[in-house]
Amino acid sequence: MTASRPVPRPGVLDIEAYVPGKSAAPAGVKLHKLSSNETPLGPSPKAVAAYGTVAGKLELYPDGSSTKLRSAIAARYGLDPARILCGTGSDELLQLVTKAYLGDGDEGVFTEHGFLVYRIAILAAGGKPVVVREKNLTADVDAILAAVTPRTKIIFLANPNNPTGTYLPFDEVKRLHAGLPGSVLLVLDAAYAEYVRRNDYAAGIELVAEAENVVMTRTFSKIYGLANLRIGWLYGPAPIVDALERIRGPFNVNGAAIEAGAAAVADEAHVAAAIEHNEKWLAWTTAELTKLGLSVTPSVGNFILIHFPKEPGRTAKEADAFLTQRGLILRAVGSYGLPDALRMTIGSEEANRLVVAALADFLAGRP
Repeated sequence: MTASRPVPRPGVLDIEAYVPGKSAAPAGVKLHKLSSNETPLGPSPKAVAAYGTVAGKLELYPDGSSTKLRSAIAARYGLDPARILCGTGSDELLQLVTKAYLGDGDEGVFTEHGFLVYRIAILAAGGKPVVVREKNLTADVDAILAAVTPRTKIIFLANPNNPTGTYLPFDEVKRLHAGLPGSVLLVLDAAYAEYVRRNDYAAGIELVAEAENVVMTRTFSKIYGLANLRIGWLYGPAPIVDALERIRGPFNVNGAAIEAGAAAVADEAHVAAAIEHNEKWLAWTTAELTKLGLSVTPSVGNFILIHFPKEPGRTAKEADAFLTQRGLILRAVGSYGLPDALRMTIGSEEANRLVVAALADFLAGRP
């Protein structure tokens, strides 16, 4: 029987559209948006100045190869710019990887509390999402390896993971890679790598340099404060980068993003300030919320996962509503399988102190 209208490919209508963190508060209340892991320090002033240089050239197409941005990233990390691909946020790069390496019925693997875009990208490509259980809210290498079948084409590993803030030491990442067939692509999503202060952590550059089936993705949306410009980058083996170049949009990174990104990655002092701020307030906020009797998952990112009781009057949903009335916007993470938790971005000193004070009132039953 002939369809009466166009029908999407299998898998598309199984996708639950990505819902970003909310960003509204009641009228007349000062807003502190702590729902999207944005940096409270904002972008580098050098990036803002570079962004402004494009204002008089808006009629011109940008450099389709993002040469200046790739060169700046390469200089910062000591990489071959030919093995770097830039995109409209790391989200686009994750979609490109899936489009290039996943076919109908092929399997893409990710952990149960992993980034929602993995599932979306897999289904959009006609693939089958395979969700692996975590251990203590942390990726489990043995469970991931046990999930690999002849149909497996991609493994997505967010390291550190959002929204849990947990991570795998580099030795475990290498053990995961060693257990994979050469035909399976390991995607290391290191969106929060710059924040991690652990000696046993590595973002994946070393592994990409020596392997043929590993790529690493990064973003300018977090520590660099350029979320509004949507800039991501990927480092991978030459054959994989070549394949992705063939299917990406010809001008997928705009000119303002190229200029601002190049300036941002070169301003290491601004990044250092963001790291220092996060280290101080991540520890302080975690400790203060723990004193209130709340459970907080230890995080290496710029956010924390706060767990609430199930008892009426003290639930995560009720806490979210209470905080919102005070202009404090956190991220509900029920869509990540964590209905009893809220994710809080580490914000300014003012915002962090206000959240702790508000939750003290909430738990005490004060209005």
